[in-house]
Amino acid sequence: MTALDPITPGPVTPESVTPESVTPSPAAPESAELAERLRTALQHLLPALRGARGEHGDLTPSRQAALGALATHGSMRISTLATRLGIALPTTSRMVELLDAADWIERTPDPEDRRASLIALTDTGRELLRAVRHEAATRLATRIDKLSPEERHTLSAALPALESLAADGSAAATDPERR
Repeated sequence: MTALDPITPGPVTPESVTPESVTPSPAAPESAELAERLRTALQHLLPALRGARGEHGDLTPSRQAALGALATHGSMRISTLATRLGIALPTTSRMVELLDAADWIERTPDPEDRRASLIALTDTGRELLRAVRHEAATRLATRIDKLSPEERHTLSAALPALESLAADGSAAATDPERR
């Protein structure tokens, strides 16, 4: 019996180790496999997180991301928002026009440069974002309730790693050296 082959007795020698005799450790799956499984799971969860299309007027996922960035980071210039979201400045400018027209954001003069403006959430935008996030959490909780206690425990144990992955992505969006 060997570490690589618990059934066949005998010492492990370089000649006895073949690609067929070495199996990957179940404790450390390959990153590519994990990435694909995680991507697939997230892809299937996103519709539940987003809710019904048109449920909140013209709030698209990208507009919700913009509101979320403003809620998290406070007022900022449109160019900063574009960088945080990873989208082109002209696209962000058009989106800001729509958010402003819906009264979800407001513009104020930038105290550092009166020619520029800062955008920030309005109370209406903040309440909309709170409601959308609450609805998404409720839909997700309904799915989580269907998991076995063991699966919920496993999900809870995985959250720190998922939060680390999410934080790394947020840092990459704001730090050019991490792109």
